[in-house]
Amino acid sequence: MQQRFLGRTGVRVSALAFGTMSFGKDADADESARMFQMSREAGVNLFDCADVYADGASEVVLGKLIAPCRDEVVLTTKAYFPTGPDGNARGTSRYHLVRAVEASLRRLATDRIDLFFLHRFDEATALDETLRAIESLVETGKILYPAVSNFAAWQTMAALGLARLHNWQPIVCTQPMYNLAKRQAEVEILPMCQSEGMGALTYSPLGGGLLSGKYGRERRPDNGRLVESPMYRTRYGDPGYYELAERFESFARTHGHVPAALAIAWVAAHPAVTAPILGARSAEQLGICLRATDIAMTAELRSQISRLGPAPAPATDRNEEGTASNFGSR
Repeated sequence: MQQRFLGRTGVRVSALAFGTMSFGKDADADESARMFQMSREAGVNLFDCADVYADGASEVVLGKLIAPCRDEVVLTTKAYFPTGPDGNARGTSRYHLVRAVEASLRRLATDRIDLFFLHRFDEATALDETLRAIESLVETGKILYPAVSNFAAWQTMAALGLARLHNWQPIVCTQPMYNLAKRQAEVEILPMCQSEGMGALTYSPLGGGLLSGKYGRERRPDNGRLVESPMYRTRYGDPGYYELAERFESFARTHGHVPAALAIAWVAAHPAVTAPILGARSAEQLGICLRATDIAMTAELRSQISRLGPAPAPATDRNEEGTASNFGSR
């Protein structure tokens, strides 16, 4: 599998990452091991996790699987969401982050987290408080590189500005949602990554299964995130998403591609994307996703796929930009 540099860190990561949210929950220990081995055999060296996945069980399972090859993989995890009933067992305060990282290190049975994500922006905590905590964890070697997930571009730039002001380790990577149905990252987040030399590990390339070929205007599978999860049903509740899913499936089949693999290849081909994060509940599902590497995603093919749905409005909302009906450019 092709490898790419993670921003300007000099670290090489595989062009596809594997997300381990199913470990210890939807996938038992044996199925998790099969998916991990399949990923490794395909050339994946980047494994994404979080402390809240399966209430910490995902980190435990992943820690056991990476033990024989720890120095050959790039390991990520995250913190922000509640890990217990106590009011301080959440957020990005120094009080919580230190404990969250130490708990993750114990579950993962490792001495460091290669790429540590703030899982969400914390409106209740001063950003310099959060970044000062991260810097101390970097200085002790518990974190190698700080990163952010689900941050707006302005929030990420604010973090970069504070880091530069105080000479702290900068944010090196972001993790936004990005798929054919959810393209808001194209407006500011992905251009920011290109401008600042940041990595971008994008999640949900299949839209929770929406683009897997199983969904349509009047078609739903018996199970899956869009069926079982209130969060995903809300996220993709607009009927227009299911119309897009039908158009995309028809396009994929017509061009001889498996929809899930084509959806992932479309995401991976964006010039700012370092690697889309694959999610799967079984080795069978993962095998389909890994076929994305077999697709030659030309600029024309990507453009044709992009036209299946509306592009997001530009950041300035001047939709005439990029057409002949504007004041011109330099």
